[in-house]
Amino acid sequence: MSVLLGGADEERLDVWLLRLPKHDQIAHLIDRSELDDRERRRGASFLRPRDAVLYTSAHIALRRILGDCLSIHPSDVRFVREPCPGCGEPHGRPAVATPDPPLHFSLSHGGGMVLVAVASSTVGVDVEQTPRPDTVEMCTPSLHPDERTELAAIQPAERREAFGRIWTRKEAYLKGLGTGLSREPSLDYLGADKDSRPVGWSVLDLPAGPRHSAAAAVRADIAAPAAVHRLPVNVLFDGAAVHAEAVNPGDSALLEPAA
Repeated sequence: MSVLLGGADEERLDVWLLRLPKHDQIAHLIDRSELDDRERRRGASFLRPRDAVLYTSAHIALRRILGDCLSIHPSDVRFVREPCPGCGEPHGRPAVATPDPPLHFSLSHGGGMVLVAVASSTVGVDVEQTPRPDTVEMCTPSLHPDERTELAAIQPAERREAFGRIWTRKEAYLKGLGTGLSREPSLDYLGADKDSRPVGWSVLDLPAGPRHSAAAAVRADIAAPAAVHRLPVNVLFDGAAVHAEAVNPGDSALLEPAA
């Protein structure tokens, strides 16, 4: 399922979501042969098996998606780092090490969910499990003042979900900038008022099921992803191809695992 990105006058964003089952159900089935040595070492360094499976799964899915988009084998995808926007050193956004790459990408994983975006312009994505009340209380003071005002006006029972939406938009935008959280989260407004968000960026909420929030930030005028795809877990197994099911953005329950 190749993604053909538009030309200079046609902006496009495609998104893939992968919901993992329990780690012990798939750890022995995952095909790690397409990862490079650095990815294998990193995957083996996690103390908790579920973290190792999540990291490894995310990078296998990323390689298979990018390989499909670029019409190359997943193991042949090579990555570089763009210059840091702060110091100019090569530790900024990850990029494909292909001459004049025809695409931009971003990867996020958290709470058993993997999110990959491919776009024709600079992109950042984030997916997070809905935070606990104590996390919301601890992190809210670091938000933009107008975001804090919005949260204060929301009923406590709804605050966790509202905070999750703000935070994933913020992390997606900061990843798009290439700064990550080295830039103060209080500097940029990513709340509910779309007209007050950073100029030149489209910041989109993505469907991620009832227990997660997800967002994409694209440096382009994009009203919605061209497609949101649900990846089957067998994309991680030996010889699997990237065959994904399209998700209706209004039907996020499709992203939950089968009972």
